[in-house]
Amino acid sequence: MERVTERAMLQNDDIRIVSSSIKIPLPHKRPTCPLRTAHSHFVNASNSIAQLFNSFAAHSTELTRSVVRNSSLLCSATLSFTGERRGKCPIQRLASLSLADIEAQQKARQNEERVLISEVLVRNKDGEELERKDLEAEAVQALKACRPNSALTVREVQEDVHRIINSGYFSSCMPVAVDTRDGIRLVFQVEPNQEFQGLVCEGANVLPAKFLENSMRDGYGKIINLRRLDEAISSINNWYMERGLFAMVSAVEILSGGILRLQVSEAEVNNISIRFLDRKTGEITMGKTKPETILRQITTKKGQVYSMLQGKRDVETVLTMGIMEDVSIIPQPADTGKVDLVMNVVERPSGGFSAGGGISSGITNGPLRGLIGSFAYSHRNVFGKNQKLNISLERGQIDSVYRINYTDPWIQGDDKRTSRTITIQNSRTPGTIVHGNEDGNRSLTIGRITGGIEFSRPLRPKWSGTAGLVFQHAGVRDEKGIPIIKDCYSSPLTASGNTHDDTLLAKLETVYTGSGDHGSSMFVLTMEQGLPVLPEWLSFSRVNARARKGVEIGPARLHLSLSGGHVVGEFSPYEAFAIGGTNSVRGYEEGSVGSGRSYVVTSGEVSFPMKGPVEGVLFSDYGTDLGSGPTVPGDPAGARKKPGSGYGYGFGIRVESPLGPLRLEYAFNDKKERRFHFGVGHRN
Repeated sequence: MERVTERAMLQNDDIRIVSSSIKIPLPHKRPTCPLRTAHSHFVNASNSIAQLFNSFAAHSTELTRSVVRNSSLLCSATLSFTGERRGKCPIQRLASLSLADIEAQQKARQNEERVLISEVLVRNKDGEELERKDLEAEAVQALKACRPNSALTVREVQEDVHRIINSGYFSSCMPVAVDTRDGIRLVFQVEPNQEFQGLVCEGANVLPAKFLENSMRDGYGKIINLRRLDEAISSINNWYMERGLFAMVSAVEILSGGILRLQVSEAEVNNISIRFLDRKTGEITMGKTKPETILRQITTKKGQVYSMLQGKRDVETVLTMGIMEDVSIIPQPADTGKVDLVMNVVERPSGGFSAGGGISSGITNGPLRGLIGSFAYSHRNVFGKNQKLNISLERGQIDSVYRINYTDPWIQGDDKRTSRTITIQNSRTPGTIVHGNEDGNRSLTIGRITGGIEFSRPLRPKWSGTAGLVFQHAGVRDEKGIPIIKDCYSSPLTASGNTHDDTLLAKLETVYTGSGDHGSSMFVLTMEQGLPVLPEWLSFSRVNARARKGVEIGPARLHLSLSGGHVVGEFSPYEAFAIGGTNSVRGYEEGSVGSGRSYVVTSGEVSFPMKGPVEGVLFSDYGTDLGSGPTVPGDPAGARKKPGSGYGYGFGIRVESPLGPLRLEYAFNDKKERRFHFGVGHRN
């Protein structure tokens, strides 16, 4: 396939206009004595034009001129002078100077002699009229200095040549000065671009064909305009830039027949390597984490066009593993237009001991009875595979929890990012939430030994799912640690009538987490089914749902939450839904509103900034057991005269801390009672 002109080539550089030698064609018959036979008028005109050519010769034969921002056109601009009268002496000069001479001419511009031009015409490269008058009009409109009956310098003529080329419709422009009876005629001989008849795009593997077609649609069947072509190329490059892709239009070529060929360069990922850096010196060191453990976390793969946005998300993903202190990606050029990625990582200490404290929601009285202390050992990177081991002990005056937890965040060989968690736990918690009263049973405790396995995986963006199997052995003991099956109201404490209940639970859970921030939207749905593998094992179905929504109101924020649940079948009384307390209906003690097979709790909060990390809060809560209290085995709520529904409202402050938000709230309930609530962390 041929190109439009022999020296036309589009690149992503500046335009270079190469001027050929200034040629004066010889007449058909060689005059015998040209200088002596010249007419005096011709002598005067030729002297002036000779000065014009001297000025032309003082310019560079190689000019750099920008036609379009990201593409260039190599074209010919030849200046010729033709004597119209027969027998006149030709003058022949060559123009060949350097760019330094151009700068010298700029200083001498005011000293250039002007030549009077009587007529200015635009013609084709053969000197004939253009077939398309609209193109002639475009060229005339581009002229600024060259007007009939105007005195011009060579520089002004050259600037108008550049303006014609800059209009985008022409591949070449040659100014020709012709001496006539009426004076000097200046003719711009132009060669229009071809009509756009088709497009060939090479190397665009990720660019949508529809986008490419739309960007060039308006040009079909029209003369190719390089300025509009540049706009189309810019839109293509912007498409890549908006997506952070390492790609651009690298070459443009007009082929014969008006076919436009675009060459797109997309930087594909050639190789990805991990480089461990010392957290103190920054020097390269040996890492504890297996490289494949990191590489499987990132979505950028070999052969893909590298995206900076995707690389940023990969950095964030690696940081969420919890074993890296710092992560960065450095692109490096590779062979054949590809790119190598080097991920620099700084590892955190993988394990250690920790201690802390908290507050138990099951302690309803006493200034210090709810305080608990904790001691834990954790290892974040077992076997260098980001597997996590946690061994913890929490101990209070009544509460105690011993827990061993082992998590593999990504099971090897699984392509769905499935995690596995194995948990063994022995806990003792207060039984006063369901079975407490003012007369006794304050030291009643519920002991649970549980063991289970859960599998979790992302289902879609912002959604995750969990499936698991948990076995629980639970019973109630008095203050002396003796197992009991009835409380002081002779209400049963177990469903089976034995000192303990055994349950094998199958669990399904789905979670939606908006942006992950506490004020964003959240939804959790949990379904549990008791499997009676043995006759004495409990069989019941339980469903529980929680939803939360945050709305900005100027500097304040409105938080709305709703939770509810229901149980069908045979279940232990202490597993009833308890209503009231710090994380339920404030203004009431823990569980003092009611306990039932069903429940609904709703809450509204308005938080507003006060000073620094301190926020003020106004809140209102409401909860009800939907009249299901008497359906719980033994009716523990009815025996204790719990109302079954109630509301509370109040105000408080929150302070951000390393442990999470510290909450101090003062609440009133519908019984005109008042109560302080103190908590750590966000409400459930």
